[in-house]
Amino acid sequence: MRPVRQDAPALVAVAHGSHDPRSAATVWALVDAVRGQRPELDVRLAFLDLAVPRIDTVLPQVERAVVVPLLLGHAFHATVDVPGAVASAARPGLDIAVADVLGPDPRLEQAALRRLAEAGVDAGDPDVGVVLAAAGSVHRPANAAVAAVADRWARSTRWAGVVPAFACAASPTVPEAIEQLRAAGARRIAVASWFLAPGLLLDKVTRLATAAGAAVLADPLGADAAVAQLVADRYDAALRGSLARSA
Repeated sequence: MRPVRQDAPALVAVAHGSHDPRSAATVWALVDAVRGQRPELDVRLAFLDLAVPRIDTVLPQVERAVVVPLLLGHAFHATVDVPGAVASAARPGLDIAVADVLGPDPRLEQAALRRLAEAGVDAGDPDVGVVLAAAGSVHRPANAAVAAVADRWARSTRWAGVVPAFACAASPTVPEAIEQLRAAGARRIAVASWFLAPGLLLDKVTRLATAAGAAVLADPLGADAAVAQLVADRYDAALRGSLARSA
């Protein structure tokens, strides 16, 4: 194993946090996958809230860091929570760069499709209608990005349809999306997860989808190797940008 590079900034992956222990376990597994791919880096995990270690305890432990938000899109957590937490942790001598969020990126889409395939959903099955379930946001561009993924899937598969659905703050809801798919001729409903880890909102999606008769519920993205690579790539891009600005 290559030794950790002492001159490289730490990669501090930042997740929102949840009271659900499954969420933290999944995020830790993802960070472990990043460590496995990039053993020369000091890779750490921090949470904004609801779980430990908190970002305000992790950042003071390093002198240089690239913060990589473990967020799938640009919404409130990305535009307000992460910058605010980083600013609160700032101190003289602490050099911090903040990377872009994980999405949009084709690797997230491929990971979600892999989870569907693992659940037994064939991309060539015209009887299947797919709900692409996401958290939802008051930030409309974040919801539009999920809808764009659903549209790409609809055009690249033989499914009866693909409809985005949101657990909160946006529409259509999961039951509404399932109704749309059935109206389009879908005989079997599968739910794809646009979530990184389990948690309360994904549990809500599961309850609503099960009550509406969905046959397949795919797992969240989790510690997918391509997602781990994406985290590392966001670190590299932010580091290059930081070096360019300081040159």
